[in-house]
Amino acid sequence: MVYTCIDMSSELSYKKIKQALESVDPKLRLVFDATTSEIEPLPSVDIYANLLESIVSQQLSTKVAEIIWHRFLDLFPSQYPDPMAVLELDITQLRGVGLSGSKSNYIQNVARFALDNDMSLGKFGALSDAEIIEYLTTIKGVGKWTVQMILMFPLDRPNVFPVDDLGIQTKMKYWYGLRSEKKQLKKEMLDIAESWAPYKTLASKYLWASSMTKA
Repeated sequence: MVYTCIDMSSELSYKKIKQALESVDPKLRLVFDATTSEIEPLPSVDIYANLLESIVSQQLSTKVAEIIWHRFLDLFPSQYPDPMAVLELDITQLRGVGLSGSKSNYIQNVARFALDNDMSLGKFGALSDAEIIEYLTTIKGVGKWTVQMILMFPLDRPNVFPVDDLGIQTKMKYWYGLRSEKKQLKKEMLDIAESWAPYKTLASKYLWASSMTKA
């Protein structure tokens, strides 16, 4: 079975998705109003490169992650991290651009996986979200959150909710007045997000972008 993403390329369909979300969860109107600009889908066909960038970005601010990513790309004459070229680098070279030892190893694990496995858009288009998570988390250093970022951004899958993301947790506690922690917090978040289906991705992106002020 081939899974396709909801077409959010046009302004009309994008507005309809937001309207649908507001109709099932009025609090999302406040979230939408608390963003400074409209969010645009950013699909990409290069899942391999996006996976590398997602690993670089783990637990870093957007600004720092961008600096390290561009330093990493500067290691390659073509500015593209071809898998074989990545594997030819010493760990010390990777660490020299600001990557931790663990991330350096994880990046080479992804490169090794890309040489031996299909990373094409066609491959992922034939898999469900759960199947993609299972496929990519076989790579040491690639966890569920990392794959969810791939599903939400380059693949633009419409119904992903990263409940473990600290940013999403912080924003939902703020907008929904949640006071729980850990397992109970995640349960309450999942219960709320269930009403967003099949548009959980868009709601999550707006939560990330929202400014925490109700004034």
